[in-house]
Amino acid sequence: MSKTAYDLRMIKAVVFDIDGVLSPSTIPMDNNGVPVRMANIKDGYALQLAVKKGLILAIISGADTEAVKKRFQALGFHDIFLGISDKESCMRKWMDDRKLEACEVAYVGDDIPDLPAMRMAGLAVAPADAACEARQLASYITTADGGHGVARELIEQILRAQGKWLNDKEVYSW
Repeated sequence: MSKTAYDLRMIKAVVFDIDGVLSPSTIPMDNNGVPVRMANIKDGYALQLAVKKGLILAIISGADTEAVKKRFQALGFHDIFLGISDKESCMRKWMDDRKLEACEVAYVGDDIPDLPAMRMAGLAVAPADAACEARQLASYITTADGGHGVARELIEQILRAQGKWLNDKEVYSW
């Protein structure tokens, strides 16, 4: 059962920010000052399954490391936009290129830079620990904090609404 009034059967694509959404807001630094992001395994499972089930997934993030790119490519993402300071313009171009209507897109963001892109999506989503402005704008606030299952929670609901969650043997493997 969906935790949002939005008709999740309409969703064709989901866009994620990274820091504070797919990784926790607190990020350790290595000895060279490079952020080392954590990855949630349950998020990873849901994301790769979503790709197999036909959802278009994208990353629009200010983060810009090769490790981030490799992680999401390995999960099947084709649309990975890193080092983005203007998320609204990136989102607009991506939606145009993919011929997506706002009602077909969910955007998951947690902080001020995400707000313009969240406004462009039919379904704006924020993690439980997002900035108050992101939570106020969101149509759906996950029960999970950023980095602790946000993607799994949303993807599972979308795939359930579309009849694609645990519906064949393919779901039991990576």
